[in-house]
Amino acid sequence: MRAEIVKGVLEEKNIQAVILNKKESVYQIHGQYEVMVPITDALTAINIVKNEITF
Repeated sequence: MRAEIVKGVLEEKNIQAVILNKKESVYQIHGQYEVMVPITDALTAINIVKNEITF
């Protein structure tokens, strides 16, 4: 759910974002989700996540 929030905020700021599900599919273990952005937007995205999003 947090990854979806981050993705939504980034997209509101015109940064393309994709969620990568790193769950282990063989064992159906809950894993991590990563929000991926273009390298050209990476620093901006990091600053947005650090300074504008709270959980």
